[in-house]
Amino acid sequence: MSIQELLEPFAHFGVRLGLEAIQALLSNLGNPQEQVPVIHVAGSNGKGSVCAYLSSILMESGFRVGRYTSPHLIDWTERICLNGEPISTSELEALLQRITVVARSQSPTPTQFEIMTAAAWLYFARHQVDIAVIEVGLGGRLDATNVCETPLVSVITSISREHWRVLGSTLAEIASEKAGILKPGCPAVIGQLPPEANTVIFRRAAELGCPTVYPLPAKDLGNGWVEYQGIEEYEVESASSDDLDDSEDLDEDDFDEADFDADDLEADDLDEEDVDEFVLLHVLTSIQYQLPLKGAIQRQNSALAIAAIQILRESGWEISDEAIVEGIAKTRWPGRMQWFSWSDRQILIDGAHNPASAEVLRQYVDSLIAQPETHVDPSVHWVMGMLSTKDHADIFTALLRPGDSLYLVPVPDHSSADPEKLAHLAQEICPNLSHCSIHPDVISGLQATPQQDKLVVLCGSLYLIGHFFKLNQS
Repeated sequence: MSIQELLEPFAHFGVRLGLEAIQALLSNLGNPQEQVPVIHVAGSNGKGSVCAYLSSILMESGFRVGRYTSPHLIDWTERICLNGEPISTSELEALLQRITVVARSQSPTPTQFEIMTAAAWLYFARHQVDIAVIEVGLGGRLDATNVCETPLVSVITSISREHWRVLGSTLAEIASEKAGILKPGCPAVIGQLPPEANTVIFRRAAELGCPTVYPLPAKDLGNGWVEYQGIEEYEVESASSDDLDDSEDLDEDDFDEADFDADDLEADDLDEEDVDEFVLLHVLTSIQYQLPLKGAIQRQNSALAIAAIQILRESGWEISDEAIVEGIAKTRWPGRMQWFSWSDRQILIDGAHNPASAEVLRQYVDSLIAQPETHVDPSVHWVMGMLSTKDHADIFTALLRPGDSLYLVPVPDHSSADPEKLAHLAQEICPNLSHCSIHPDVISGLQATPQQDKLVVLCGSLYLIGHFFKLNQS
C-alpha cells in the first residue's frame, strides 16, 4: 500500500489536540521517543527555519541528525529527514504498515499527524540519531510532538494570533499553549514576543525552573551578512508551589536579582559555588555569518538557533564557531521567501499563511521596492490562494496596497477559501487595487500577470506552494 493509502483511513479524525492517543500509540510501539535526544521547537512563525538552521549546524558538526517538520510541500517523506535526506518511500511505507496495525486496535484512534509523528520517533530511534530537531505541529501543550519529558533545549520562536479558534482568542492564551513545551529544569530559548505573551512565558519558565535565554536579533551588517549579538540572560530559580500561589502577580521585576549581563562576569572568576547560583551560558565572541534565507526575520530566527547551540556546547557538545557559520550558510528551507524561475521570469514564493508571516513578506517586498538598484515597481502582482480556516482579512490588510493587482486561485485538494468571496473581501479592504480577478488554477493565475518588470508574488498557503512545485518538477 502507498503512503497515502495507509494514512487515508485516519484523515477523517482531522485536527485533534491531546496527548492520550499519541501516548498510547507510542507505548504500544515501545516508547521510541525515550531513545532520542531532542530539541523541541514551537512558535507561530519561524519554527521551520529555526529547525532548518539547527539541523544544518549540527550536521556540519558531524552529528547524526533527525528532523521532523510539517507540513510537507510535495511528498510525505519530506517531513522525516535524516542528515537532511528525506526518509525513503519504502521505509516510510513499512513503518506506517506497522503503526497503522497498532493504531486500529486502540481507542482513541490516532490522527494522521499522530501516525506520522510516531513514524518519526520510530525512524529516529531505529537509526540511532545523535539528536532530533522536532517542530511542533500546532500549539505546543497538547501537540502530538510534546511527549519528550527532558528535551535538551526548548525553543519558542514567536507568538501571534494564529489558530486562535483552537488555541485561544488572546495572545496570553496562545502563549500558554506554546509554553506547554517547557519542561522542569530544561533550558529554553525564547524569541522576541509581544509583552502579553512574554509575561506568560516568563512566568511558566519561573514555575518550572527553566534556565532561559532571550537572544537579540543578529545585527545587520549589509550585503546579507549579520553578526550574532549574544543573549540577554535570566537565571530563573526553581520556585516552590508556595512561592507561586500568587503567580498572577509575578513579572520580570521579581527577578531583578537574577538578571545579569555577560560583560559583568568573567568566566575564569567563577567557581563551583558560583555555578550553583547562576547557570552561566557560554557567550560567543563576535561571530559573523551570511544568511541564506531572505527577510529581516531571519536575523531573529538564526539567533535563536545559535542560542540553542550555545546551550548544547555548555553541555559538552563539540560545535565550533566555524560549524555554526558553515551550517547556517548551507541552510535551505524551500517555499519560504524563495525566488523561483518560472516561464522565463523570476517570481517570489512564500507561504504567508497567517497575518504575522504576511507582514514579514510585505516587509521584504517593501525592502526590495526601496532599493533603487533593484528597479522594482512599487505596485505588486499577488497570485494568492488561501485555506478557508485562515484570517483572510488580516492577511489582505498586511499585503495589499493601492495600485497592487490580485489574482485569486483555489488551493487544490484542501479546504480552500472561495476565490469569489476572497475577491469581494480584498476589494473592501483595499478598494484601490488596480486589478482583481479569479482564475481556475495557479498556472492560469500566474499566466494572467502582465509580462512587465513588476514583482510577481505567489503566496497564501504552503499547500498552494507545494502544488506549484509539484507541477514544476523536472
